[in-house]
Amino acid sequence: MMPYWHFRGKQNSTGEAYTVKPADFLARTEKFVAANRVGTFKNPSNINPLLQELPIVEPAPGGDAYLTARMWQWYPALRLHVGETYRLHLSSFDLQHGFSLQPLNMNFQVVPGYDHVLTITPTSKGEFTIVCNEFCGAGHHAMTGKIFVE
Repeated sequence: MMPYWHFRGKQNSTGEAYTVKPADFLARTEKFVAANRVGTFKNPSNINPLLQELPIVEPAPGGDAYLTARMWQWYPALRLHVGETYRLHLSSFDLQHGFSLQPLNMNFQVVPGYDHVLTITPTSKGEFTIVCNEFCGAGHHAMTGKIFVE
């Protein structure tokens, strides 16, 4: 059934991925945040008070957005627009994490050393929670992030 869902259901990644050093990907993410920051988001579910405030970043429609997984946070929060297409770059700074976008049925493994690119077009407005679904240590239960769609 997996080939069927890949072609007919369009539920699987296109397979676009590149090798990257974790520190280089984090630097790209920081550059993206500095250029596109539009606000902040208080994430009370994070157990580390130093990691509770996240920048909200809004990429240009049709542009690239970067999300870095690191113990125990998805960084940064994103603001996207309905009907616009974005190239979402995912990577991990430290170890394997899972990218699960709730309440949608979207799951993806994110590992250090790879820049996974997902092309996404939001179809509904709302606040979507990113959950890590690969056990990543003591703070795994609190590893969440946000995507706001307007």
